[in-house]
Amino acid sequence: MGKTIGLTYNLKTDWVCGPDDPYDVNAELDKPHTIEKIVQAFEAGGHRVKRIGNVHQLLSQLQLSQPELGQLDNLNVDIVFNICEGTVGRNRESQVPMLLELKGIPYVGSDALTLGITLDKVVAKKLFISEGIPTARYFVAGSTEDLEKQNTIGYPLIVKTIHEGSSKGISRDSRVEDLEGLKRQVHLINAVYKQPALCEEFIKGTELTVAVLGNEPPRAMPIVQVSIDGDTNLGDEFYTFERISSTALQYVCPAKISVELTRKIQDLAVRVYKCVGCRDLGRVDFRVDQKGNPYVLEINPLPSLDPKDSFNIFPKVIGSSYDAVLNQILGFALARYGLEQKTLEEIPLRSR
Repeated sequence: MGKTIGLTYNLKTDWVCGPDDPYDVNAELDKPHTIEKIVQAFEAGGHRVKRIGNVHQLLSQLQLSQPELGQLDNLNVDIVFNICEGTVGRNRESQVPMLLELKGIPYVGSDALTLGITLDKVVAKKLFISEGIPTARYFVAGSTEDLEKQNTIGYPLIVKTIHEGSSKGISRDSRVEDLEGLKRQVHLINAVYKQPALCEEFIKGTELTVAVLGNEPPRAMPIVQVSIDGDTNLGDEFYTFERISSTALQYVCPAKISVELTRKIQDLAVRVYKCVGCRDLGRVDFRVDQKGNPYVLEINPLPSLDPKDSFNIFPKVIGSSYDAVLNQILGFALARYGLEQKTLEEIPLRSR
C-alpha cells in the first residue's frame, strides 16, 4: 500500500549569498532536478510525495505540540525522507531529524547524533581510530601559529574544512608540500570558511566510494572508483570542488581492483557505517595507497542523490535502478518503524 512521504531538502537557490561567502558556499545543496528525480522515483513506487523543503519551511508547517488533543504535527505524512543539509554550523544536518524526533514523526536515514558526529570529520576520525578503522594521520590547526611544531606527519599534506561536504574548500592548492603552502591553506580555511583546518596525511593512490544500505544487516554495494582524465590510478591527483562538474571526473563501477581488495573495502565500509550508527543508507569514501592499504576519508549519512552521482551508478551493476534503490531505502525505514513488513528483494551483495 502506498505511503504519503514528506520530502525535506535544501535547494541551491535557498541560499542567499553574502559578500563574504566563499564561491562554493551552496555546494552541498540540491538542484531542483535532483528533487524531481526523487519525487518521480517514489511516485513510480506507488507513493504520494509532499514537498516540505528546508528546515525553516518544516518549522512553519509544524504545529505546537498538543499531546492532550493527540495532535503532534500537521504534516499529514506517514514518513519523511530527509536529505536536508540544514543551515549554519556543524550541527546543521541534525536540525531536521531532531525536530522530527521531537514531534514523533518517522523519518528515513540516520538520527541527529549520527549526523552531527559524521559532519565533524575530526570527531568521526576519533571514533574510527577507537574502533581500529584505518584513517589518515592528522592534526587540527585553528590558526597559522606553531604549524611547524604541530606537523609531526611531514609532507605532503591535504588541508580541508572540518565540517563541510561536497569538497567545499578543496582545490588543487589543498595539497601542500611545504610550510608556506600549509600556512596559506590553513589561513584560507580559518578566514574564509571560519573553522579550524583539518591537516591530513595525503594518501597517494586511488580514490573509491561505496554505498552501504539497510540495517539488519547493512550491506555494501558495488565499489565506485574515481577516474580523472581517464586514469583511476590518481597518484597525486584528488577529488576537488572544481572537478565535480568537470568532464575530467568520471566514475568507474565496478572498481578496477582485486577481489581481495574489494572484499576488504566493503567490509570496512560496513564497519564504518556501524561505528557511527548509520541507518538505512550511507556512503563511505576511501583512498587506497600504492601498497593497497585502504584509509577511510569520511562517511556521509546524507550522500548525494544527484542522478549523476554514485547512487545512480552502482544500481546498474546489480541489475537494479535508481528508482528501485530509493524505494528499497524507504522500505528499510518503514520496517524500522513497524509501518510495513520488509518484503523487498534482498540486495545480493556483501554484508557483515
